[in-house]
Amino acid sequence: MTFATLGLIEPLLRALETLGYQTPTPVQAQAIPAVLAGRDLMAAAQTGTGKTAGFALPLLQLLTMEGPKVAANSARALILCPTRELAEQVHASVAEYAQHLPLTTYAVYGGVSINPQMMKLRKGVDILVATPGRLIDLFRQNALKLDQLQTLVLDEADRMLDLGFSEELANIYRMLPKKRQTLLFSATFSDEIRSLAGQMLNDPLSIEVSPRNVAANTVKQWVVPVDKKRKAELFVHLMRKGRWKQVLVFAKTRNGVDALVDKLQGLGINADGIHGDKPQATRQRALDRFKSSEVQILVATDVAARGLDIEDLPMVVNFDLPIVAEDYIHRIGRTGRAGNTGEAISLVCADEVNMLSAIEMLTRQTLTRKMEPDFEPEHRVPDTDASGQVVKKPKKPKKPKTSGGGGGKRNLGKWVDSGDVAPAEPSIKPVRKVPVFNTGPRKKK
Repeated sequence: MTFATLGLIEPLLRALETLGYQTPTPVQAQAIPAVLAGRDLMAAAQTGTGKTAGFALPLLQLLTMEGPKVAANSARALILCPTRELAEQVHASVAEYAQHLPLTTYAVYGGVSINPQMMKLRKGVDILVATPGRLIDLFRQNALKLDQLQTLVLDEADRMLDLGFSEELANIYRMLPKKRQTLLFSATFSDEIRSLAGQMLNDPLSIEVSPRNVAANTVKQWVVPVDKKRKAELFVHLMRKGRWKQVLVFAKTRNGVDALVDKLQGLGINADGIHGDKPQATRQRALDRFKSSEVQILVATDVAARGLDIEDLPMVVNFDLPIVAEDYIHRIGRTGRAGNTGEAISLVCADEVNMLSAIEMLTRQTLTRKMEPDFEPEHRVPDTDASGQVVKKPKKPKKPKTSGGGGGKRNLGKWVDSGDVAPAEPSIKPVRKVPVFNTGPRKKK
């Protein structure tokens, strides 16, 4: 199969040839004809399998072949993304595919001045890539109209709910024309997203080109148990032992990112960090330096779990496990992309055992454990498996503890092996509200 057999027009085929695209991936092979046919779509595929091209290529073709010229302060297609980084990445890909087409594209997001964005929108754009918050700001300031919208794409909608965008999605939905095409693309589709799709999509075609919530088989994964206080020391040890050249590291909190970057820089290691508190320009500069290999170690919160596409990134390290198990799939999906292989290592301490169990249950696999000599944890990480069970180590039987004089009452003590540490309280997964839309029945196209 070729892209030409999927019915794509010559300018798109020429752009794909320039970019080195030869044959469609499975998700592209199924999604492109469906989108060209005007169907609403839910497409789930492993990260790194070409989902962006799966919706961008047919969308560009539809806009080229159909519809009037875009009006002032308007957009003909809208692609919603959860983070600034993903919005930039998607827009860059769309612009590459559209290089031989008479279409305009633009990306808007928070963290930067809104005024240049308002000026850019005055002439209208054919495809607008946006984060939900900035889109609503522009709409409320009359800088953007959506009357002309033909297609809505939600990229990584599950992450939008994780980040608390449920109310924004409901508001955006009310702004849109009732008659339109809606496409949902993601590596994971939670039950909440499937419920959302039932409200937003009209008779959607469902595509799942790989088992639900399964990580790419091009990524070798394993776990190294360690005490929490020794994680940074272990990371430096593994980096030097493996002579890692380029590593993307995920930490749970912004403070955790800053602390690890400070420690690495103090050891003379070329490291930088990104998180939500940093200005967008600083975040983008750090990403650009990492992509160009000027920075060896990039430490990030989950703002980099999606949308960061680095050619042949060899290594991802989970310094902390994610609170939401689905984010594990997106994190490790930054490596092993486009047919390349990669490695994903998780440094796990005892109080993360429930997060580890949730990840194994979601991915339906028990992650291999590799104990690193001299870093064996004092607080044992209980065994887990893909069933979601935490396997507790059996305790020794109770033994009588006699008092000093041999007579009188015996004090019965509880003997517990020193390796036994109760697992941490289960991590509480954030409640994700699914917006409810009272819009009445949808009209069929």
